[in-house]
Amino acid sequence: MTTRWLNEDEQRTWRAFLAATRHVQETLDRQLQRDAGMPHAYYEILVRLSEAPERTLRMSQLASRAGSSQSRLSHAVARLEERGWVRRERCPADGRGLFAVLTDDGYAALAAAAPGHVEEVRRTLFDVLELGQVAALEAICAAIGSSSDGTHGGGSAKSVGRRS
Repeated sequence: MTTRWLNEDEQRTWRAFLAATRHVQETLDRQLQRDAGMPHAYYEILVRLSEAPERTLRMSQLASRAGSSQSRLSHAVARLEERGWVRRERCPADGRGLFAVLTDDGYAALAAAAPGHVEEVRRTLFDVLELGQVAALEAICAAIGSSSDGTHGGGSAKSVGRRS
């Protein structure tokens, strides 16, 4: 098999993509640590639970939705439990599975963190783009995201989350 090396334009694009995504992630993580005392990964867990029916998800579903491994998620949920923001409950149907449940205190922490986080998302990402670039970025992200489910290219975003 022959390696399909990146040409100059592709290499430049790849490196720009890496730098941009690293910048956005690091900026959002710093803002949440500074203003809310939590890493972006914890914020994402709280968001996913807040959007779930009864603010409850199976741990495996939460890991998938938060883009985390089960072991990393379990560690994060343990830290969130220590803060009183999440609790774990046994699944009554099978006794083996666990649910993560967003507590009222966790919802309050999320609600307090959200305005500053959304402003940082706006400042870091959307304020530096023109309107056409926002639509292009959505299309690009949808195409990249769809490649992971076997539908290479040409994808469209079904839903863009209210929070990041």
